[in-house]
Amino acid sequence: MKLAPRDAARYFAKPDGSRAGILMYGPDTMRIALKRQELIAALIGPAGEEEMRLSRIPAGDLRKDPARLGDALKEVSFFPGPRVAFVEDANDNAAPAILAALEDWAPGDAQIVVTAGQLKATSKIRKAFEGHPNAYAIGLYNDPPTREEIEADLARSGLREVSPDAMTDLSNLARELEPGDFRQTLEKLSLYKLGDAAPVSSDDVIACAPVSTEAALDDVLNIAAEGRAPELGPVLRKLQAQGVNPVTLCIGATRHFRALYTAASDPGGASAGIARMRPPIFGPRRDRMLRQAQGWGAAKLEEALTILTDTDLKLRSAGQSAPAMAVVERALLRLSMLARR
Repeated sequence: MKLAPRDAARYFAKPDGSRAGILMYGPDTMRIALKRQELIAALIGPAGEEEMRLSRIPAGDLRKDPARLGDALKEVSFFPGPRVAFVEDANDNAAPAILAALEDWAPGDAQIVVTAGQLKATSKIRKAFEGHPNAYAIGLYNDPPTREEIEADLARSGLREVSPDAMTDLSNLARELEPGDFRQTLEKLSLYKLGDAAPVSSDDVIACAPVSTEAALDDVLNIAAEGRAPELGPVLRKLQAQGVNPVTLCIGATRHFRALYTAASDPGGASAGIARMRPPIFGPRRDRMLRQAQGWGAAKLEEALTILTDTDLKLRSAGQSAPAMAVVERALLRLSMLARR
């Protein structure tokens, strides 16, 4: 049977131990690994592997020893409790052994857990699990996690009290980060809040979120967008000393002001426009960009984008004689003066 994605979070958290097994497949190996770990832990408990109730079988070994999976289903552990036979990185080369074990499965046997990469609809393994009346198949893709999945991850990390703003930030962060990086962020957040009974706040999320590689550029862009012209020179000298390319700075400024224009011209208002940004913007940076978009307005932001487009053309012009950083600095000064009008 096919397991619908909307039901997956609940099933992984509380799986049915009477099922013959489950197949998880898809292009994101990290996402599959995390879900497989969650599922097996829910099936056999935290001590299951120590009590030898988990059999790990690389799919490649089944070609040399097709009976190995069937034997693992029937093995009896020294310790009581449910058992799992886990087949990793399966493909259709291992299909005969997997299909035979699935056909031979009986109540009381270990549950079969199979992980695989991308499988076509014609895959023998996929068709076998999808057509089996007592087994599941689910495709795991690069879709953003649902709120339910995020709440389940928070609960596993011991974080049950989360403010609405912090949940919004975590939802945006989950869309931006890889699954493994997001899980590490939650673990870091749980350690950060250890012994602190107060609900998780937006500031807590910001303190634990990975630092953006573009953070250094954000300072100069915010200075220009907020009209703080006297502060531009020292920050630009610092960026230049760090080796920041003038063209890169111009591209970053164009991206920033284009985002502000998108927000300011949104039919639902700047707040709705910021919320629809991809990649998502969260925390204090979201609030800051919202204030900038509202302060500038769509008309002035169009003028700002014209200045930046002209600057980009000058930087790329073969006849340009002025130093490139001076050209960018002049453009940013014009923007900062425009912001104050």
